[in-house]
Amino acid sequence: MSKTTDKEADFEETLAELEKLVAKLEDGDLSLDESLAEFKRGIDLTRQCQTVLDQAQQTVDELTKPDDPDSLKAFEPDA
Repeated sequence: MSKTTDKEADFEETLAELEKLVAKLEDGDLSLDESLAEFKRGIDLTRQCQTVLDQAQQTVDELTKPDDPDSLKAFEPDA
């Protein structure tokens, strides 16, 4: 069983919160002001998730392009 890093846990928690927020917005029971506030929160959560995904993609790219000397970087495992 693999250990979950803080970054992975944060991503999972953020994604879960975003999913709940979307469900709340889809229900349509919120006022306009509440909907706008939740929408803004959703944008922030989406940006947080996208940042983590971009970092993961960069790591994958670095690991899968060993023939490109410009992409080689010393591996620094998470503690």
